[in-house]
Amino acid sequence: MRARSALVYTVLRLLAFLVPLVVLLFFPVFQELPWLAAIFAALIGLSLSLLFLRRPLDSVTGGLAERRAQRTATGRRTGAETDADTEDAVVDATRHDDAPATGTSEGDAPLR
Repeated sequence: MRARSALVYTVLRLLAFLVPLVVLLFFPVFQELPWLAAIFAALIGLSLSLLFLRRPLDSVTGGLAERRAQRTATGRRTGAETDADTEDAVVDATRHDDAPATGTSEGDAPLR
C-alpha cells in the first residue's frame, strides 16, 4: 500500500462528509438541529463514497492485499503476531506449572 493512495482516499472521504455538512448547515432547520445535519451529511457522504470512490478504495485495499501476500510469502511476522506467540507461550507455561499433580498426596483427602 502506498501512503499516497491511502491519503487521497481519506481526504476524499472527509470531503464527501464535510461539503454536504457545510451546505446543510446553511438551512435554518439544520442550524437549530446541527446533529441532524451531521446525520444527513454522514448518509450523503456514505452514498457518495459508495458511488464515486470505488477506484481509490480498490487501490488502497489492493495495496494492503499485496503487502499481506508478500509478508506471508517471505515468512515475515508482524510485531503483533510475535507478541501474541510470546504471550501464548507464557500462558501455556503458567498453566503447566499450576496444574495439579495426577496423584494425591498424603494430606489430601478425596472430595465427596
